Amino acid sequence: MSDRQVALVTGASSGFGLLTSVELARRGLRVFASMRDLGRRERLDRAAAEAKVELEFVALEVTSVASVAAAVGEVTAKAGRIDVLVNNAGFGIGGFLEDLTLGEVREQFETNFFGALALTKAVVAGMRERRRGRIIQVSSIAGRVAIPGMSAYCASKFALEGLSEALRYELAPYGVQVVLVEPGTFRTDIFDRNRRMAARATDETSPYFAVTRRMEQMVDKMVAKSTADPADVAEVIADAATVEHPRLRYLVGDDARRQAFLKSLLPASLWEKAVLKFVGHRG
Repeated sequence: MSDRQVALVTGASSGFGLLTSVELARRGLRVFASMRDLGRRERLDRAAAEAKVELEFVALEVTSVASVAAAVGEVTAKAGRIDVLVNNAGFGIGGFLEDLTLGEVREQFETNFFGALALTKAVVAGMRERRRGRIIQVSSIAGRVAIPGMSAYCASKFALEGLSEALRYELAPYGVQVVLVEPGTFRTDIFDRNRRMAARATDETSPYFAVTRRMEQMVDKMVAKSTADPADVAEVIADAATVEHPRLRYLVGDDARRQAFLKSLLPASLWEKAVLKFVGHRG
């Protein structure tokens, strides 16, 4: 069996997943890039060719238990093991809680939380037995700093943060390390193809319709003006995958670091007022 580390990356057809797959391969790892539809691998193929690296591909729908088992089985059969798991697949649904259906909230959790949980459970026994492995969860600053109008997304990321912190303690004695990467605002597909709105949020009869529209416009402007390079996130993920002693949490982006710092610094009452003023939510 080769000493070359084996990595499985979810949600690799675009955004952070695409960049991470290429960066890990550039650093010498054997990378299995996964996505729901392998017909959408063209962008990744081009990126890999430009970087002069080789990738392997596997179909994976993170919300399907059967698909998770099949993908992990396929990688293990080809490579013998999985040393690094990057749980990147995810999407964001906007809308105030009153406008969200239970089905929409469950769909958010199925991908962002239970999908990552299923992949983690599928690889963790092998890592523990080998006393070696990395599980890297792509979270968000929204997993530490909640904002109104994104309650389902924030809840899914807060849940992922709690799971990952507990799991880090559970696995530390076995040489398996769990890492959270928490990006701020970067221009990736999560703000177009992977961003959705609750159906009722677009209904003018919603009591939150006006503030939801203002927040959408504000987010669009922030994203349009952002100069942050998504490749920075891929580099942090690759660092966390290869450094000898990775930290539990890595904030990525000036806005993420600023939000986390201000929330820790300000009294809770002042932080709350600042958030409501920032989003223009007055009721």
